[in-house]
Amino acid sequence: MSENKMIEDIVREVLKSMAGAPQAAPVAGQVQAGTGAGLCPERDYPLANKRPDLLKTPTGKTLADITLDKIMNGEVKSEDVRITPETLRMQAEIADGVGRNQFANNLRRAAELVAIPDARVLEIYNSLRPYRSTKQELLAIAEEMEVQYNAKINAAFVREAAEVYERRNRLRAD
Repeated sequence: MSENKMIEDIVREVLKSMAGAPQAAPVAGQVQAGTGAGLCPERDYPLANKRPDLLKTPTGKTLADITLDKIMNGEVKSEDVRITPETLRMQAEIADGVGRNQFANNLRRAAELVAIPDARVLEIYNSLRPYRSTKQELLAIAEEMEVQYNAKINAAFVREAAEVYERRNRLRAD
């Protein structure tokens, strides 16, 4: 097998796995409405194989648009192969369809997080570690997530964490 063929096969496998990745779900067991695509696990999963028409990159490319040649000549960039919130929500719908509700909820949470810059996600993660934040700081993060990024599920999670940390004395002293 030639080196180019091997790289192309690897890229295709990565893209297939990205298209089939699970999506985030609502906090505290809440289940949100699906994408409205009416996906059926038996008919539509895996999406990359059975419903590639539904999958687009954040820049609007389809799976067929992503080839090794296009990657090598610079037509496909890293932002072209990131997962979209829509794909994550479709994966959540599939997971719900087979009774994997916790997994579906995780995918919905992930779908919300895609809108938040990576550096900010890491800052929020560090703020959620015990003794790193005050309750007010955590509530401000929740407000930011909800208002600025429309990440309502994740905002509820941060609010819940603030309450739990308060009960368990895991907040940073003012």
